Amino acid sequence: MALSDKTLQCSDCGADFIFTVGEQEFFNSRGFVNEPKRCQPCRSTRRSEQRSSGPRELFDITCAECGVDAQVPFKPRGDRPVYCSDCFSNNRE
Repeated sequence: MALSDKTLQCSDCGADFIFTVGEQEFFNSRGFVNEPKRCQPCRSTRRSEQRSSGPRELFDITCAECGVDAQVPFKPRGDRPVYCSDCFSNNRE
């Protein structure tokens, strides 16, 4: 069956968008059976909304190596030393 470009309507914004032959081949190669429901801008917006659950919670720490006050994106458990970003990078190397 020969593929051809299809015009679809976005379920979010209602705009028409083209489902190209290349995109159809990609979908088929991945085993997707449904056509996309959203245009590319709406897909990008939805993806970014799902990834970010709001502002990241930061926790105050005192670096175990240099003693500088810093913040980290995880809650320290207390059983391991926690480093500021500079000391962490230096220890990593």
